[in-house]
Amino acid sequence: MPRITKKQKEQSFHLLYYQFIKHAFGLQYSGGTDEKFLRLYFDKLPDTKVKNELFLSHIYGLQSLPAFSNARLKIRRSDIVEIESHEHIILQCMDIVLGAMAFRLNDLHKEKPTGAYRRGKRTIAKEKLYKHILKLIRSFYPNFNIGINMDKFPAENRWQMPYKHWKFTPKDFNIDEKKYK
Repeated sequence: MPRITKKQKEQSFHLLYYQFIKHAFGLQYSGGTDEKFLRLYFDKLPDTKVKNELFLSHIYGLQSLPAFSNARLKIRRSDIVEIESHEHIILQCMDIVLGAMAFRLNDLHKEKPTGAYRRGKRTIAKEKLYKHILKLIRSFYPNFNIGINMDKFPAENRWQMPYKHWKFTPKDFNIDEKKYK
């Protein structure tokens, strides 16, 4: 098993995020013959200004990769920015979807206030929101399971997929089927 260096540990967030942007969305399969410009809005990055700027410059460099240049995908440095998600309605919506998935994956729908016999109104409301979002996702993907990773879909289809869901697990990660629901 490969060892992770100290530098890789220090840069783990940026390394993961870079690979995620590079592979998750099927950007290189965005198609067409026209030049396209990609805008990337990152929620405030959790590191020093120097490390964050280095990361953003690597993101800018994605357009130099053959897969991206063949797709005629361009990135202007001015279109890669850090923002406050609460100031952008689309990112607020994304935060709601992510929050709903995390709520369910972490079994928070089962929580009861200390000393209570029933779940709280907010917990019930959050579960209803989760179920509504899941219903919408299942309109695209019948029987969708939030506990799976969608990287099983061919990369060339990812650009066209209306919803993508990622569960980050190492390649050598194994699930003990006896303990799995």
